[in-house]
Amino acid sequence: MSSISSSKMRSIDANCSYLGMDPLQLMENAGAAIAREIISKTGSAKVLFVAGRGNNGGDAFVAARHLSLYGTYDVRVILLGHSSRIRTEESKRNFSLLKYSGIKEIKEISDSSELIGYTGWKDMDIIVDGVLGSGIKGAPREPESTAIDKINSSRSYIISIDSPSGYDIDNGEVVKSVAADMTITFHRMKTGLGLPGCERYTGAVKVVPIGVCRDAEEYVGAGDLMALERRKSDAHKGNSGRVLVIGGGAYYGAPALAAMAALRSGADIVTVAVPENVADTVASFSPDIIVVPLEGNMLIPENISRLKGLIDSHDVTVIGPGLGRDQKTLETVELILPLCKRAVVDADALYGLELPVKSEGELILTPHSGEFSRLLDEKLPSSIDERKDIVRNFAGEKGVTTVLKGNVDIISDGQATRLNRTGNAGMTVGGTGDVLAGITGALFAVNDAMEAASCAVFINGAAGDLAFEEKGSGLLATDIIDRITDVILKVF
Repeated sequence: MSSISSSKMRSIDANCSYLGMDPLQLMENAGAAIAREIISKTGSAKVLFVAGRGNNGGDAFVAARHLSLYGTYDVRVILLGHSSRIRTEESKRNFSLLKYSGIKEIKEISDSSELIGYTGWKDMDIIVDGVLGSGIKGAPREPESTAIDKINSSRSYIISIDSPSGYDIDNGEVVKSVAADMTITFHRMKTGLGLPGCERYTGAVKVVPIGVCRDAEEYVGAGDLMALERRKSDAHKGNSGRVLVIGGGAYYGAPALAAMAALRSGADIVTVAVPENVADTVASFSPDIIVVPLEGNMLIPENISRLKGLIDSHDVTVIGPGLGRDQKTLETVELILPLCKRAVVDADALYGLELPVKSEGELILTPHSGEFSRLLDEKLPSSIDERKDIVRNFAGEKGVTTVLKGNVDIISDGQATRLNRTGNAGMTVGGTGDVLAGITGALFAVNDAMEAASCAVFINGAAGDLAFEEKGSGLLATDIIDRITDVILKVF
């Protein structure tokens, strides 16, 4: 299996929790795996666990408890800091269990001089490094820095939990790091643990399973939203995304829904370019929408000169909502797409679309099954596994990120493929696809295509689920827009 980043692993952990798996279960499985590895190496030993105040420390506490069941091991634990400052509930609970586990020595050390004076470093057979987690960057602080020095200067066999403390698990950068004889990492190989020369710090790397739910990785979950760009405290207007919606003509509600969804999803500025005959009606939906009227009563090639400047001044273009399928409109879509650096192509803009588009821009397509069958020029099978293969192959061949909407959404960029199960039967009402296009546009303005598309379908479906609880079969697309922020705020 391919390696993953530390942020992806955190998303998977959070998705496990979203699915109903208690984080204590994963910590228990990780700690038990460390204990098993020690037992497989030696039947008796003096083992010192050096633990930080995060989840790596929690894994160490579990491993120490498991190992203490065997009378042939002399188990000792150092917590770097006071137990009242342990950062996670799971680690606190596992630390509290140590006093009932027959462990010979449990020390809480906050002062670096006390670490230097600790005599236990000299005669340990194994030291388990649970000092710092995988998300730590830069130079370690005290007392962690001194702990790393003492671990490295010992003559013990060193086992690091998940990654050597101080080692950047994503890109291998090091200011100061534990130099381990073995690193036990969980679930999947991490990107920085396979880099040339990394064995100086990692030693031998062993990947161990810890019972992660398969769907936590394949299906989009709340944990995936954690990787999205957040609005920064020092941000200026426009830093969180400028979205242009091109639509309307045949229908005026669709571009307004897409625009409002983009705003609710965090975009700073949303401009809607629509034919002049519907511009005032679209503007009446909200004063937050900037409306630019276009010549004529439908999208036509004569609009290109006006649109080019708008496209250049926005981060992403959402094209399709309410356009209609007049031949001149479809010809204009073909002329617009090569001008876009990023675009979300939806609804009528998918009709008759020629792929691949001759452009260096990035595209996200959001077809339902009928629209996708038309793009493929073949009928779709009902099997999810077969559909996954078709979507992945299509995305790879055409050079586009594709969202196939359905009871289970399929998202692929030709390499990675994700599924989404949020949403409900009430969302067959008109306008929900326009809402999804707007959410996708807002996220795509500041995130990569696969992240934006995957998280957008999750947010759209989850907001729809919240709205359905309240409105039932009377659900409207505007009800989904009203619940977008509820979904996002649950994560952030």
